[in-house]
Amino acid sequence: MGSNSSLSNNFSGSVCSWDGVHCDTKKENVIGLKASGLGLSGLMPDTTIGKLTPLQSLDLSNNKITALPSDLWSLGSLKRLNLSSNQISGFLPSNIGNFGQIEVIDLSGNNFSGEIPAAISSLASLQVLNISGNGFERSIPIGIMNCQSLVSLDLSLNRLNGSLPDGFGAAFPKLKSLNLAKNEIFGHASDFAGLKSLISLNISGNLFKGSVTSVFQGQLQVIDLSKNHLQGYISQVQFDSAYKWSRLVYLDLSENQLNGENFQNLSQADNLRHLNLAYNRFARQKFPRIETLLGLEYLNLSKSSLIGHIPGEIFQMSNLHALDVSSNYLSGHIPSLANKSLKILDVSHNNLSGEIPISLLEKLAGMERYNFSYNNLTLCDPGLSLETLETSFYGSLNSCPIAANPVLFKRRANRHRGYVLALALPLSMVCLLAGLLFLAFGCRRNSRTWIVKQPSYKEEQNTSGPFSFQTDSTTWVADVKQATSVPVVIFEKPLLNITFEDLLSATSNFDRDTLLAEGKFGPVYRGFLPGGIHVAVKVLVHGSTLTDQEAARELEYLGRIKHPNLVPLTGYCLAGDQRIAIYDYMQNGNLQNLLHDLPLGVRSTEDWSTDTWEEDSNGVQNVGSEGLLTTWAFRHKIALGTARALAFLHHGCSPAIIHRDVKASSVYLDLNLEPRLSDFGLAKIFGTGLEDEIARGTPGYVPPEFSQPECDAHTPKSDVYCFGVVLFELITGKKPIGDDYAEEQEASLVSWVRGLVRKNQGSKAIDPKIRYTGPDYQMEEALKIGYLCTADVPTKRPSMQQIVGLLKDIEPRAPQ
Repeated sequence: MGSNSSLSNNFSGSVCSWDGVHCDTKKENVIGLKASGLGLSGLMPDTTIGKLTPLQSLDLSNNKITALPSDLWSLGSLKRLNLSSNQISGFLPSNIGNFGQIEVIDLSGNNFSGEIPAAISSLASLQVLNISGNGFERSIPIGIMNCQSLVSLDLSLNRLNGSLPDGFGAAFPKLKSLNLAKNEIFGHASDFAGLKSLISLNISGNLFKGSVTSVFQGQLQVIDLSKNHLQGYISQVQFDSAYKWSRLVYLDLSENQLNGENFQNLSQADNLRHLNLAYNRFARQKFPRIETLLGLEYLNLSKSSLIGHIPGEIFQMSNLHALDVSSNYLSGHIPSLANKSLKILDVSHNNLSGEIPISLLEKLAGMERYNFSYNNLTLCDPGLSLETLETSFYGSLNSCPIAANPVLFKRRANRHRGYVLALALPLSMVCLLAGLLFLAFGCRRNSRTWIVKQPSYKEEQNTSGPFSFQTDSTTWVADVKQATSVPVVIFEKPLLNITFEDLLSATSNFDRDTLLAEGKFGPVYRGFLPGGIHVAVKVLVHGSTLTDQEAARELEYLGRIKHPNLVPLTGYCLAGDQRIAIYDYMQNGNLQNLLHDLPLGVRSTEDWSTDTWEEDSNGVQNVGSEGLLTTWAFRHKIALGTARALAFLHHGCSPAIIHRDVKASSVYLDLNLEPRLSDFGLAKIFGTGLEDEIARGTPGYVPPEFSQPECDAHTPKSDVYCFGVVLFELITGKKPIGDDYAEEQEASLVSWVRGLVRKNQGSKAIDPKIRYTGPDYQMEEALKIGYLCTADVPTKRPSMQQIVGLLKDIEPRAPQ
């Protein structure tokens, strides 16, 4: 074993006088050895440590040891063992059971693998067990429940799966700290009900389900249940004697499936320091009352459906270090900041308006991170760089060049004041001349607007038409005289007085920077309508043969069609000859972009080349925060949800609705990562105006019967064929055409997969990214379902109702 020079000590004296060595009272036996952080590396040789048979405490942490000597396990008197932060690999031997008197074991931060040995059941005196940060696999052994003296148990950051052993909660009467974070353990929140002495519970990043309300019990001070599948109404948690809320210091319930209202009154949790309720399914509600939590240091309420104003009291809380209220429906002005401790602030993706307070701008230099993007804010700070404006204030109007606030200039050194005044007059003349030249040039090229434009900037609207708009592929015109005279119909809010002028404002005059996509039906824009309604506005640019009354009737019929797996039509507008469909905004993009255009599970807002609706301002988002698209269970969920949507259109609507353009880019993921099918029924809005283009279909999704001259109409079975292609995409991860199909030249996805299925070699087509996330037989069965859907003869294809049944038969289920 190698070591560094720090081991070069004076060994001439008694062993008991050496640094890190502790002997018994008679100075006869070494009972303690500490060699932490000495640079020890490689394999520990045999007949070294093992000779110290009376040893009670051994600390070799923070070295580079790769393997342990075989005689280590013969130290039967050992009470404390610390091997943390080394590079030890391989299985943990069952000889660990020889440590009959052991009280503390710390093996964290190594490379151990395999199962936790069942021999751990012999360690009846064990009080502290920490094996976090390794590669332990399989389920937690039932024998661990014999360790009833445990006070602290940390199994986090491993690859453990399966359920907790039966009776786990009642097995540890003395347990105060339990950490199971970042594994794949499943169970229910009630599994921890018997841990009466527990002070700290962390089960973050697992697969636990059930009601969250059962966790609030006993003496808990730290509760981290984030990134699970927990449900329930946390507003129903009773503030009674069963749980003393004054104990609570840390609470993280983020990234679960909690619904209803969040905590509206946490006044009894007066010692709370950390609160995170982000990314749940709460109903829309006003900001919770937390101003009484004077000790609060961290608050994250992002994506928690907040409406109304930000309370001014929040910015007065003197201990608050981090505040994240991004991706909500907050409106009004940002309050003035009196808090000097705030280091992190994120209010992006709301509907905030007005000037950013000077008191807040003056403190930005001392902050670690801030984001005001995607609001309707204005600001004046000459010190902000262009990069900062684009990344942290995107969509805000910097009003400094014309009317800078003089208060901000006081931060500049006084010695520059005369220099600034001397330059003011000539610079003003230059700006005036440049402005006149710009206007003259703009009159000659009036079709070109600013190259970079703030999408949330509300210009002074020209309300007189007609209005002309241009994208990269089309120009469309709304031939109306007055924008204020053209109503916008919002189905669920009929009394809301919204006009085409509001659409212009919401989309910054249908500016290219609010353009999300250009699909077959026309361009799609993003916007916020009055009332904080986040929408995607689809302009159906191709000519329609329907009258206004007929088009309105069809759109209102589509607005009544509701299904959990359909993108709901929120409203519409008839602006001259243009039919404009307004949809709920889908926060997590579409399948085409997530599956093919970007690395799996990652989205970028820089380049949306297909029909995709984006949201995050930092440019990158992880879907579901854990790359769920790389699991078979999630891809099956998308397939089943899409199938249910089509089955509803075909069999649940009268008359039946044929989609006509099912493809990966028409399958979206909503805020809760539920699949939703879009664009259903739109073909009817055009009458006969789009039949030829729709009949041609999307390359890669065209049913074979469309090559026959006698076939001139879509049927439910043509939708089935297109669904089969999408199903192939989900299982293989490949595009319908133009991808790399193994052992095939100039093939399509359909011909390649069908050929493999016929040869009983379907497993070769499974996407390697999901192969080991579920049973292969389920994925091969799904390929066979896709094979049936893509049969050459339409009559041989199953109905969508039958497909739903077939997919449910292979639905991945967590073991009970």
